[in-house]
Amino acid sequence: MLLAIDIGNTHIVIGCIENDKIVCEARIATDKTRTSDQYGVEIKSMIEAFGCRIDDVEDCIISSVVPPVFNAVRSGVYKITERKPMVVGHGLKTGLDIRMDNPSQVGSDRIVIAVAALARREPPLILIDMGTATTVEVIEPRNKYLGGVIMPGARVSLDALTNSTAQLPGINLDRPGKIIAKNTVDSMRSGIMYGTAAMLDGVIERMEEELGHPSTIVATGGVAPYVIPLCKHKIALERDLLLRGLNVIYKMNKS
Repeated sequence: MLLAIDIGNTHIVIGCIENDKIVCEARIATDKTRTSDQYGVEIKSMIEAFGCRIDDVEDCIISSVVPPVFNAVRSGVYKITERKPMVVGHGLKTGLDIRMDNPSQVGSDRIVIAVAALARREPPLILIDMGTATTVEVIEPRNKYLGGVIMPGARVSLDALTNSTAQLPGINLDRPGKIIAKNTVDSMRSGIMYGTAAMLDGVIERMEEELGHPSTIVATGGVAPYVIPLCKHKIALERDLLLRGLNVIYKMNKS
């Protein structure tokens, strides 16, 4: 069984994969103050709570966009599995032809999502990941990773709005009703959700104009199920792209 971990700015995604099937998945909060022992115990507890056994872990792979947390998680994983994790980064095979100014600066999560999408779909692709940041990236034929855009995530935008105003309350990011809302809470929810959807539609339209052709559009991330249905473009929702991408990369580099 493969233990796959993606360290994001808000959450750490933990999955156990066996025969290309995700048999359990959990999320814990990303916390820069936790020690390797704390992360090790929590990761072990979480996967066993979802029915997997730490003794069944045969190998591990980690991707991270949070350097201060990465070492603690890696050390914690080694302590509970006695396996040295494979780390997504420079030197691993991904199958991507990265056409960025500095390929080493591309976030590992963006690479993992691109690899997962290409395992199921043919390019050209436009990939949307809606996490702490919202990223939109372009994959052209022959697996050419051209780059993309990074924007504030919907929750980051909401936090900025509530923290910078005296009278606007904190709200959850449920799917809104009509865009013309009749009260403050609904107005905020409508503004964030429809505003994010309109931003994505605009970015996609401009990308396709620049490319000169349409692309298959795929979205993932925690907020995506609420925002993507509000978009005007046809966008496929995909869960578990991070874990599936980690599994593909692991198999590419297993030898």
